[in-house]
Amino acid sequence: MKVLILSDSHGNIEHMERAVELVNPRLIVHLGDCWRDAEELHGLYANIPLEQVPGNCDFGRFEAAERLLFLEDKRVLIAHGHTLHVKHGLLSARYRAQEMGADILLFGHTHVPLVENDGTLLLLNPGSIGDRSHPTYGVLEWKDGQCRSGVYALP
Repeated sequence: MKVLILSDSHGNIEHMERAVELVNPRLIVHLGDCWRDAEELHGLYANIPLEQVPGNCDFGRFEAAERLLFLEDKRVLIAHGHTLHVKHGLLSARYRAQEMGADILLFGHTHVPLVENDGTLLLLNPGSIGDRSHPTYGVLEWKDGQCRSGVYALP
């Protein structure tokens, strides 16, 4: 199973479309900023399930800021990151992931790509797919019982 992770699209639907075409995912996860972008993308790729959380720029959204997904054999906490204060460090985010029993934490908000695995928790920030000069996206892929992760620059 291949999962495309997007965050901070900020109106750039074209970059998200290109990422979907490159990755050909079975699931898309959008980590906020902007909710309506994810909905528009889902309209274009209605056959691919979408999971999303609102970001700090998604005014008027009342959905949960964090959600726990069960993907393959992993518990995956998704959040934009602003409520976890990720711009000031990752300690709060790690604690929240531990509280939730998560194996993987997906977050955005900083626009800075990150993949970090300490053996107990995988952290992945896909950066910003909406960045005009250096858009990035993340991928989780389960193959042969192993979960592989990465962040990639959009060509």
